[in-house]
Amino acid sequence: MEIEKLSERHSLFSTFLQRKVLLDFYFPPEIDSFEMQLLLINDGQDLSTMNFQNILKTLYEENQITPLLCVGIHCDAGRRNEYGTANVLNENGLGSKARSYTQFVLEELLPFIEKKYKIFFKEKSFCGFSLGGLSAFDIVWNHPTEFSKVGVFSGSFWWRSLPQEDPDFKEDEHLIMQSEIRKGSYYPGLKFFFQTGALDETADRNNNGIIDSIDDTISLIEELIKKGYDAEKDIFYLELKDGKHDVSTWARAFPQFLKWGWSK
Repeated sequence: MEIEKLSERHSLFSTFLQRKVLLDFYFPPEIDSFEMQLLLINDGQDLSTMNFQNILKTLYEENQITPLLCVGIHCDAGRRNEYGTANVLNENGLGSKARSYTQFVLEELLPFIEKKYKIFFKEKSFCGFSLGGLSAFDIVWNHPTEFSKVGVFSGSFWWRSLPQEDPDFKEDEHLIMQSEIRKGSYYPGLKFFFQTGALDETADRNNNGIIDSIDDTISLIEELIKKGYDAEKDIFYLELKDGKHDVSTWARAFPQFLKWGWSK
């Protein structure tokens, strides 16, 4: 295959989501059916904006990453319900289709990919941006035998079950994903990549001088460490001082994520 032609688009109808899901496939220069790895990417519609194919082309030409099939999953207008935490709705009842989205990924998307390309993947991973990052993390955390790595860019780890204005609100109880980790188990082999930007937002919920995007990501990392994950071997944290909550920032961080997870 020629590197310039290593992408194609498919449409898959999901019975779980009751909609057509657009999928963008990005292939490595050579396909090895025995060594191929898979990376699913939420908010796949943003990949063309970040010139994702060129990011891959550069890394492959410099021989920096191993063969990786990347699949960008497009969202639609129901994004705030499909993305989220499958086991718990947020304070506004959002995330009502997160369980259906998880079923789509596991029971429709993965079989579709494996059947179409006849590949047995050596490893499967998931990543996403903002709310899509929360979704990717939730799916990986709850299906550790299916996935081995997760990447979260400016993750929505503020996702909470009770409004912060409520007098009963407590960060250690009502931040949903942090609570899910505490209630969960240690799964050997999982690896985590997190990226935040100092300009992600201005909100500082607890007035500790650290914006919520960074604070909530760090609190989640702390929960992972308490659960038994090694801060050096299992977790990578990238904080960009000039990073914003936008596609251009995530495009700058993505090569580091790929080299972290699939470096030669």
